[in-house]
Amino acid sequence: MELFNYHRGSGPLLLSMPHSGTEIPADIAARLVPEALRQPDADWHIPRLYDFASAMGATIVQATHSRYVIDLNRPPDNVSLYPGQATTELCPSTFFNGDPIYRDGQGLQAGEQDERRVRYWQPYHDRLAQELERIRAEHGYALIYDCHSIASHVPRLFDGTLPVLNVGTARSESCAPAIEQGIAGVLQHSGFTHVINGRFVGGYITRHYGRPAEQLHAVQMELGQDSYMDSGPAFAYREDRAPRLQTVLQQVLDSMLAWRP
Repeated sequence: MELFNYHRGSGPLLLSMPHSGTEIPADIAARLVPEALRQPDADWHIPRLYDFASAMGATIVQATHSRYVIDLNRPPDNVSLYPGQATTELCPSTFFNGDPIYRDGQGLQAGEQDERRVRYWQPYHDRLAQELERIRAEHGYALIYDCHSIASHVPRLFDGTLPVLNVGTARSESCAPAIEQGIAGVLQHSGFTHVINGRFVGGYITRHYGRPAEQLHAVQMELGQDSYMDSGPAFAYREDRAPRLQTVLQQVLDSMLAWRP
């Protein structure tokens, strides 16, 4: 199976979808607890939620494999992005709630994390880097928008209910100030709860590729899933909720595309 789905766009915007895949190779799946095969921590329905983006000229890179295989939004050296706070690793050993993903005695073997990094992580990031360089060469700058979602209630990671729209710009360091300001204007009129650089300030993709001085501008959007889907066990997409959210997400991308260096 391909490691990612790819759509080449004509504009300066690239959408990265590192956690929306659900494929788990059989040899790994056999070692997981049954709950892991339901994939409660997947970024469910992200490609569907952003199905309007290709018509906006966006390039899209969407992972096909589960984050339980490897987390494409973690550093390759597995250094924590949130020191002192609960998080998960490059090759996760626990669910977001802290329970183990693997059956007893079936966890990562010696050298396995490095093997997965080479096999799954590196090709995705090679493609991101390649596409960003192409886009910057064509337009003089590149915009990367990293698409995420998470259950709206995860007590181990955050208190209460997560806002619907959680924008991360590495504490205003991963993009031009005017890009962040434009998104803030959309959020203020969205009718949804929102925050910029709250619990989620951006993962490895936002922090690594967001280099405004080099005309690479990155933004992460983490969505509270109650805004467009049901929480388990079916994780069903809600046609009665999603369109309203899609309208706002399109406005966010429009605001980014309206920016010029």
